[in-house]
Amino acid sequence: MIPYNFDVFMPVVILLFVGVAMVVVALIAAKIFRPHNPNKIKNQEYECGENPIGVAWSVFNVRFYVIGLIFIIFDVESALMFPVVTVFRRMRDQGMGGVVLIEVLLFILILLAGFAYCWRRGDLDWVKSYKRPEGESK
Repeated sequence: MIPYNFDVFMPVVILLFVGVAMVVVALIAAKIFRPHNPNKIKNQEYECGENPIGVAWSVFNVRFYVIGLIFIIFDVESALMFPVVTVFRRMRDQGMGGVVLIEVLLFILILLAGFAYCWRRGDLDWVKSYKRPEGESK
C-alpha cells in the first residue's frame, strides 16, 4: 500500500475555501448595503437609455447571427496562428521548419476553403437573394 501525502493539496483547498468565502461575503454585503426602492421607471425595460417603444419581442434578421458566428470562427482560427509563429524560429533551428511551414500552409488552405465555401453560399451577404432556377414559374 502506497502512503499518500495529502498535505500538498492543502494550499489548493485553502485557496478554494477563500475563493468561495469571498463570493459569499460579496453577495451578502451587496444584499445588505444596496438600496432597494423600486418604482415604475426603474422597473421599465430600456435599451441604451431610450424609452421603449412598442413590444419587447421583435424579430431579428438571422443573418446577424450567421455573420457573427462566421466572424468568431475565423477570428479564433486566425488567433491560433500566433502560437505557431512564435515558435517557428525555434522549430526551424531544430530542423523542423519545413514541417511547420507545411502545417501552417495547410491550415491556411483549410481556412481559405471555409471562407470560399461561405462566400459561395452567400453567407457573407447581408441581404441574401434567392434565385429561382431557370424555367421554374411562380
